[in-house]
Amino acid sequence: QHYKSITFIEHFIMAPKRSNSANSKTSASKKLKLSAPGSLDHMKLPSELEGKIDFKPVCTTKEGLPWNLKIVSWNVNGIRAVVKSNKLDYLKFEDADIVCFQETKCFEADFPEAAKFQGYHRFYNSAAKKGYSSTAVLSKVKPVSVTYGIDIPEHDNEGRVITAEYANFYLVNVYVPNSGQKTVRLPYRRKWNVDFLAYCQDLDAKKPVVVAGDLNVAHTEIDLANPKTNTKNSGFTPEERGDFTTLLDGGFIDTFRHFYPDKIGAYSFWTYMSNSRKRNVGWRIDYFLVSTRFMGRIAASEIRELVLGSDHCPIMLLCADLGCEGKDEVTSEVKDEVKDEVNNEVNSEVKDEVNNEVKDDTTKGVAKLEDGSNQDKEEKNGADEERVKLSEDIENVENVEPKVEGVDGNDKDMEVVGNGGIQNTNGVEA
Repeated sequence: QHYKSITFIEHFIMAPKRSNSANSKTSASKKLKLSAPGSLDHMKLPSELEGKIDFKPVCTTKEGLPWNLKIVSWNVNGIRAVVKSNKLDYLKFEDADIVCFQETKCFEADFPEAAKFQGYHRFYNSAAKKGYSSTAVLSKVKPVSVTYGIDIPEHDNEGRVITAEYANFYLVNVYVPNSGQKTVRLPYRRKWNVDFLAYCQDLDAKKPVVVAGDLNVAHTEIDLANPKTNTKNSGFTPEERGDFTTLLDGGFIDTFRHFYPDKIGAYSFWTYMSNSRKRNVGWRIDYFLVSTRFMGRIAASEIRELVLGSDHCPIMLLCADLGCEGKDEVTSEVKDEVKDEVNNEVNSEVKDEVNNEVKDDTTKGVAKLEDGSNQDKEEKNGADEERVKLSEDIENVENVEPKVEGVDGNDKDMEVVGNGGIQNTNGVEA
């Protein structure tokens, strides 16, 4: 049984968690989790994806660098619902190095075990409101640091941002606020846009940035099926689109449009109403944005429109990040950490078993000693009675002639010895 508790170490490689301040590193009270995560072994590729997705494409950057880092972003619209539908199984086959979830809709404590994949560090940023918003990051590569929110209190109570710093870039997983029905939240949304741009530019001044997530805006008319009828609706207002242009002008590139500048019918969100997904009446509102100077590291940016389970589909980015050449070392480090945890657990179990066995043996020993003590007392009492009887016999012997019945008084083998009892002449008690 102890061996079984260790076996998961050998199956998956690489296996980082959170604070409430954007500029604070992972706090001691919220260290990375290495608890036994969910196994991927039982997962099966959904039938609708069989033979339709190349999970390991052969492609390189413009400079000819092969990709070595895969990032997936997915607004799951409730992580527990996706787990129940078994649609999360697709991620086993995608085998991403980093997975960014938006709209998980659960507290960290309620995050389903089946979504805590083996071999990943896991980070959560939960909204204060139950069942609302929230984000998570799963990463095989251990980040240098992890922060939560954008360090502005009015924006940081809905669990919308997780920033993971890696050797060569920052990854910002974001779920941008929706402007709401009849755009009632548009003023707040516009303030968010300004503050989020400032946050990203501050990071970009230190090292390149990769923004992944649901940005809740279709930038251009080819990014949604019905642009003319949606100009006054949240996600396609002139204000939101203009702010998105400002974000790009601030030093970032929409990677999908970089590779597919004129592609139409490419969407990542479909409302559940009116059979929209089957009819492909959708919106492209999920993005990978990268710092302009980092675009040379990007090999591909794709939409996984065939993946079901949410009203959004995943998006995928392939990156040639030279800072990830040390993934094998990270793997060994995490294996050792997990192994230490398991060993401690096993040692504790063995210690408890030994202690219990010792306690049982001690209890039995004490009982045996008590029984022996009682038996010794009984034997001692019996011996005392024997001595009294023997003394009486000796007194009787002393009153007769030195001759034993049946033995000739001149017999050399036996003699009567005063108070010493009857002995053989060789001194051995008869």
